[in-house]
Amino acid sequence: MTRRAIVSADDFGMSLEVNEAIEAAHRKGVLSTASLMVAGDAAADAIRRAKSMPDLRVGLHVVAIEGKSVLDLPAITDEQGWFGRDQLRLGVEYFFSPHARSAIRREIEAQYRVFARTGLPLDHANAHKHMHLHPTVGRFLIESGLSHGLRAVRSPFEPPEPVDAKDSLGDRALRRWIGVLRHQIRKAGLKTNDWCFGLRWSGHMTLDRIRSLIPKLPDGVSEIYFHPATAQNAMMHRFMPTYDQEGELAALLDSGVRDAFTRESVRQIGWSDL
Repeated sequence: MTRRAIVSADDFGMSLEVNEAIEAAHRKGVLSTASLMVAGDAAADAIRRAKSMPDLRVGLHVVAIEGKSVLDLPAITDEQGWFGRDQLRLGVEYFFSPHARSAIRREIEAQYRVFARTGLPLDHANAHKHMHLHPTVGRFLIESGLSHGLRAVRSPFEPPEPVDAKDSLGDRALRRWIGVLRHQIRKAGLKTNDWCFGLRWSGHMTLDRIRSLIPKLPDGVSEIYFHPATAQNAMMHRFMPTYDQEGELAALLDSGVRDAFTRESVRQIGWSDL
């Protein structure tokens, strides 16, 4: 097997600071792919930038937690149309409540429809905070995606060894949910990655870490995802106060990172290359 890598950024459209970073990292760095929050505060700006960068591959970043919705359905959002932050509570409601299940199905379809209206090709799909690991959210993400030309979905499986971690009980539990998601993906005839890096170091995918990771990438397709930004605004500080988003941008722009991919014979690809 050969080693291939998809270098991506989440939260495109969340803020102007995120959009600026994604554009810089694509034009001047190693970023090839971004995932769009269609109801984000700066979604219109992200779409405009994406259309000026035809080589940037853009997918849908489905929001079902900690973000703005499209439909503002009261069964799943607050008075401002925002999803809550309690992952356990939302997970229980999406699984057991018929009203919440119906609402999240409608919301995910609506997010795909908004993406379709942008005119951008749909490169892939994933979910904010990896909520597509929830079998209900994963199912609706795939079902709606198939009707909108979806071809690839992220599997957030991060092996511990390349990031100098030990295999924990939580890792083993997470692998069971990833197995469910991969079964859904394969059953639908979609593509997915073998490995995913960015979970343990979320918000801290900094230069030294990326340079150390690239030589350790395993055989197969690895997605390496980032949360870059040129700065944090008040909303970003509220939801991700410890993230070093400027440090992540610096890693994406570093010429040594690009050289490391070449030196280690890791071929950079996009989802459509799977």
